[in-house]
Amino acid sequence: MGRSLDLSVQSGGDSESRTQRTIEQGLTDRVCGGDEHALADLFAVHRPRLRKMVAFRMDNQLRGRVDPSDVLQEAFISLASRIDEFQEKNKTMSFFVWARLITTERLLKTHRRHITTQKRDARRELSIDRQLGSDATSMSIAAALLQPGTSVGGREIRNEQREALMKLLDEMDATDREVVALRVFEGLTNGEVAEVLGLTKQTASRKFIGAVQQLRTAMECVPGLSEQFLNE
Repeated sequence: MGRSLDLSVQSGGDSESRTQRTIEQGLTDRVCGGDEHALADLFAVHRPRLRKMVAFRMDNQLRGRVDPSDVLQEAFISLASRIDEFQEKNKTMSFFVWARLITTERLLKTHRRHITTQKRDARRELSIDRQLGSDATSMSIAAALLQPGTSVGGREIRNEQREALMKLLDEMDATDREVVALRVFEGLTNGEVAEVLGLTKQTASRKFIGAVQQLRTAMECVPGLSEQFLNE
């Protein structure tokens, strides 16, 4: 069985409550003042979403060997050592987007650290390039959609579906693909997506609507996917 995927496009603004934003702003102000306790509290607020991002972006070869919590711990240590950097960026970047950026850097370093300890061959090198390069988002989306088959036949079907889905995802515009990954799989708000990708909110929203339709079409083109994953 696969996971249920909701690709409905909901109208309206970001879902954060005013109370939540007020609390986060207060913590952010304290962080900018150098309060390390506030940094820990603010990181804890965003920890579930950062963990979701790490789990989504983590290479399959690392799953079971590296816990997302370990990556988050390293990310927090890095954040604490670079708090002065956020004090400078706070005018143009939200804390969550900054924390996500630092966490992504730690995840990439974790990938490279574990990969360099393994014996490499030509096929592994190609796999590494794809995992850390432009194909990474396509691979993450495909991995999130396709659960491993429990039987030999099931694994063969999943491999065929994965190859077909990867091909269709790679044909999407790179920014559109990222918009889908950020909104659907990481759970970012439209405003956060716009901030991460350097877009206006209107452009991010428009791209999301178009990209969702592209993903629906792509999944419908892969035998067996639409009835398993798409909520009508």
